[in-house]
Amino acid sequence: MAVNTDLGAFLRTCRANTAPESALVAGPDPAATTSRRVRGLRREEVAQLAGVSVDYYTRLEQGRHSTPSDAVVDALARVFQLEPAGRAHLADLARPARQRHRQTPPQRVRPALQQMIASMTEHPALILGRRTDVLAANPLARALLTDWTRLPAKHRNYTRWIFLDPDARAAFADWPAVAAEVVGTLRLYAGRFPDDPQLTELVGELAIKSPQFRTWWNDHTVHRRTHGTKHMTHPAVGPITLRYEAFSLPGDEDQTLFLYTTDPGSPSHDNLRLLGLWGAQHL
Repeated sequence: MAVNTDLGAFLRTCRANTAPESALVAGPDPAATTSRRVRGLRREEVAQLAGVSVDYYTRLEQGRHSTPSDAVVDALARVFQLEPAGRAHLADLARPARQRHRQTPPQRVRPALQQMIASMTEHPALILGRRTDVLAANPLARALLTDWTRLPAKHRNYTRWIFLDPDARAAFADWPAVAAEVVGTLRLYAGRFPDDPQLTELVGELAIKSPQFRTWWNDHTVHRRTHGTKHMTHPAVGPITLRYEAFSLPGDEDQTLFLYTTDPGSPSHDNLRLLGLWGAQHL
């Protein structure tokens, strides 16, 4: 019998992170939320709320039943109050192994997309692919983050840069939050492509070299990048606050375009323009 350890670990994380007082609002025993020895819900509570037997749910957590039905996935997502990213990750982990074990051919950015981001001279732009590999970046993005073109091909990875380059830690005012979200993004990808050898190599390297990565990876938290704000400091121009939007690219759902902007007339806008001038001289 195949054991789905990732599914079991994710379910245990979800159960521990679900507040009993919210999940058991409609439960039969309000007193069940008191006198707890463990964090989150009990297995029997999850089973009752999801409409499955305790034995069945226990086997799911132990990885001994690796392919729950869509109805069970929906019920567990409801009990754990999962956001769309978490719901999608649970569904990926619940897919039969023959459907999850897919080949991942090399990714290429279309020349027209390369030209498009290169023409964005006032906005940093980069395209990330599977495993957060950096597939393309315009000059302003390379000036803001790092010049990926000077790195060996296998090191052109956003997560690797975040954790292993000291300059990345200095660049983000809220580095722990940024780094934890990146790990969550990588976890989301791992649910879809669990047998990707390059992913295995990347995770293994980061787990050895970064205790923080290892801790967050074992938390099984997932994150989907959509939009947000980055507070950064560049050694050449000073602080820059940027907003970003993430766009899935047509033709390759595993490629994401990140476009960064600043508020017109703000100090960050002025510093970003200075950064463009600096990059023209140093890249």
